[in-house]
Amino acid sequence: MRIASIAPLLLWTLAVAQVSAPPGLASGPGTQPGAADSCSGCPAAAGCLTCAAPPAAATARLLDISAADVPNDVGGAVELAWTMSEEGVPADSVQVLRSAAGAEPEEAGWILPAAGSWADEGLRDGVEYTYTLVPWAGGVAGAPAGSASVVPAASWFHMGRLGMFILLTILTLVILAYIERAKRGHKLYVREIAGISAVDDAVGRATEMGRPILYIPGIMDMDDIQTIASMVILGRVASKTAEYGANLLVPNTRSVVMSVAQEVVKEAYLAAGRPDAYRRENINYLTDDQFGYAAGVDGIMVRQRPAAIFLLGTFYAESLILAETGKSVGAIQIAGTAMVSQLPFFIAACDYTLIGEELFAASAYLSHEPKLLGSLKGQDAAKLVIMILILLGVAAATLGTAWPPAAKAADFLRLLTHVD
Repeated sequence: MRIASIAPLLLWTLAVAQVSAPPGLASGPGTQPGAADSCSGCPAAAGCLTCAAPPAAATARLLDISAADVPNDVGGAVELAWTMSEEGVPADSVQVLRSAAGAEPEEAGWILPAAGSWADEGLRDGVEYTYTLVPWAGGVAGAPAGSASVVPAASWFHMGRLGMFILLTILTLVILAYIERAKRGHKLYVREIAGISAVDDAVGRATEMGRPILYIPGIMDMDDIQTIASMVILGRVASKTAEYGANLLVPNTRSVVMSVAQEVVKEAYLAAGRPDAYRRENINYLTDDQFGYAAGVDGIMVRQRPAAIFLLGTFYAESLILAETGKSVGAIQIAGTAMVSQLPFFIAACDYTLIGEELFAASAYLSHEPKLLGSLKGQDAAKLVIMILILLGVAAATLGTAWPPAAKAADFLRLLTHVD
């Protein structure tokens, strides 16, 4: 009964407060007035968000906008740069608008945070691009900055690799000079390689025992440099085989390698004057499968029991399988590969091993081809030059801490060998 008598009084009080409220503050003090309302004469100005908030500061402008082609690249990239004015609110992001050849501007990307440079990639060379930057602060866009135009293009020369270009030019000239000396008949000294010197002994041993010679040129195709070097050595082995009258077996895992091996062996037999002793069927194809080839070669070893086995070329996990089987049949084994991970297996299971570059040196050592000999000697000279540069650089950098001229020399050597 008492609540029913108070209710009309509460309704009358709310109605009076609603009528006496100033315009734009129908919900009470502290609310923002409408766009058409005015805060003049507002009794709640101190608590009104609009009356109490300071006027918003303008976003800082972007100045000195420039666009340039990226140097020392393959083309299709430009770089934008700008500075920011100190007046106004610093931009927290920058919108990049791009237009190509007078087309409508499109959004190229956003820069977060608003750094002073930005690279745009994937462009077409020879096309003019115009860029406009719009700064943003607190989700509010500022005034667009001035535009800049640029045409991307590919660089003909990478200036950051000038020092390496000079070194390569010098080394190339050295190699060409050695090749020319070899062509003119100058005798170029090549260190004797034990494994290659044992080729004649291995072939002679197989001939005396009346057992065949097995030559394995690796498992890679003719596009592998180790297989090419192996074919050169095969020619030497075939020449000795034809001279001594032994039987030569060459199983292959690539059809192209088989064809090349057949021609190499045939040419060697012709050069030795024994074309009748050439057996085309002895140079055959087994399979492209890695371990299928290893199983096939192991079968040949067990059945034919060769007296000499040559494993020269590119080998992987099958290396130890082949070498151990060859060891079990009592053959003298000469192996060689540039695969560092397989060298320990050959060293442990074979009588002679050509380590790394010795495989390539063996082809020059056996063939006496001027180009191969000149290249080999030129590479040795290049290694010597590189070793001297390393020693000079270490010495100059060490002395440079106390002697400024040495520090300058170290900087020059660093520039000469640096590659970006």
